[in-house]
Amino acid sequence: MSTTRKPLDGFAAGLMLLLCLCWGMQQVAVKLAASSVSPIMQMGLRSLLAALLVGALMCWRQQPFSLRDGRLRAGLAAGLLFAGEFLCVSVGLLYTSASHMVVFLYVAPIFTALGLHWRVKGEHLGVGQWCGVVLAFAGIALAFSNGLTGQGEWGRMLLGDSLGLLGGLLWAATTIVVRSSRLSEAAPAQTLLYQLAVAALLLLLLGVSLGGWGTLRMTDVAWASLLFQGVIVAFASYLAWFWLLRRYLASRLSAFSFLTPLFGVAFGVLLLGEPLDPRFLVGAVLVFAGIVLVNLRRG
Repeated sequence: MSTTRKPLDGFAAGLMLLLCLCWGMQQVAVKLAASSVSPIMQMGLRSLLAALLVGALMCWRQQPFSLRDGRLRAGLAAGLLFAGEFLCVSVGLLYTSASHMVVFLYVAPIFTALGLHWRVKGEHLGVGQWCGVVLAFAGIALAFSNGLTGQGEWGRMLLGDSLGLLGGLLWAATTIVVRSSRLSEAAPAQTLLYQLAVAALLLLLLGVSLGGWGTLRMTDVAWASLLFQGVIVAFASYLAWFWLLRRYLASRLSAFSFLTPLFGVAFGVLLLGEPLDPRFLVGAVLVFAGIVLVNLRRG
């Protein structure tokens, strides 16, 4: 396959919209099952389930997997970054509000665009596209600004916010490692298997060490959440994401991820009865406008 990536077309945009819907629903699924399974254990269990599914898919397709093909170092790095991102989110939510976490986590597309601009030929953004990235982030900040003055001890909030920012950096670094290393041309299943296997091992070990195994209660809601996160999100949607990364410009794809928290709030309103602030609607418009700017073709 050619190493050249192309701008997003209608199919890629539609698929990214579907992926953002899945990722937004994931936040609601974690919240619904949090009383039965800690977020760290949820992330570890779903990664384990998805890793088993990816391994089975590779066996069924007779897809080779080798630790000596020159991709091991990049694969382990991507896996560590992937696990670190979800660890930061899980722990950070203990100290800061969900609104704060969303705003700081979703600086990731900006860091992704910066890193790819410097490291990967063909991923450069023009002035108008940078304006689109900033506009989309401004929309996220506005949409969740009602929670940015949340109550709580300042020091604890600062720690949680810092973990959210670190999670965004790790998310961006994961995409940059995949796009700028030999993983860029690896089969999507191989790239995903590295990340899931490392994340499952690290997060489950950490979850058990923190007592997550003793408090585990697999209720019907917990099973439904685990199956959704493991099969739909961590297996199917992430395979689709890495398939897209092999064919389209990563900076354009990352801009679409600004939609994820907006879908998360929408599902929260529909399924959890959470209130909807008018600023959210204005912020959503800014996000859509920013994504359009990022993906405009330069003449």
